[in-house]
Amino acid sequence: MSTCLIIGASRGLGHELARQYAADGWRVVATYRKIDDGTQLAAFCDQAINVDVLHTNWVAALRPVLASGPIDLALIVAGVAGPGEGQLKAPTREQFDAVMHTNVLASMQVIPQLGDALAAAAGKLVVLSSRMGSIGGTTSATSWLYRASKAALNSVIKTASIELGARGIVCMSLHPGWVRTDMGGPAADLAVAESVASMRRVIAAANRSHNGRFLNFNGEQLEW
Repeated sequence: MSTCLIIGASRGLGHELARQYAADGWRVVATYRKIDDGTQLAAFCDQAINVDVLHTNWVAALRPVLASGPIDLALIVAGVAGPGEGQLKAPTREQFDAVMHTNVLASMQVIPQLGDALAAAAGKLVVLSSRMGSIGGTTSATSWLYRASKAALNSVIKTASIELGARGIVCMSLHPGWVRTDMGGPAADLAVAESVASMRRVIAAANRSHNGRFLNFNGEQLEW
């Protein structure tokens, strides 16, 4: 049985990723923040772990999972949008810390710990980024803090792909599309289930040639 670790499965895309992988017979280990979210995940996940990526010792809660055997797929989904101003308005220190810690630091804390378990399965590491993190594709000042955080996350996964790729791990950054989640809003193009199903096809088809790439939910290559 293949094992999938999902960091940030409380709701939205992370929750649906957990549901779909579990429905396909995967062993799913998922993290959540709120007790109610954990109760829902426990209904179909093999293990649900209560962690908050803003706490400095959160990775310690994953150590038993990371030491228990190979991980075929690790998905880092946890993320926040932050302020959405359409102009160059300086974020507060609190806003900056919340967005950068969740969207960037959390990945930098956990990725080094995933190497052995992923290498044992020749597995895949995927971070959910955003097209808004594409520096070459930037045409608007909207949500510039969020854009900066996703550009930084893209740099993290690209850098990680060099070391982890040498160990047989495929590392990718995925844009889920504009999805009807709490973050995307009701006017977004894609339903959550549609986005997740499409991303799962891209992940399943990925091979060594995809290591270090930034892809759209439909498999299209995106500009860094």
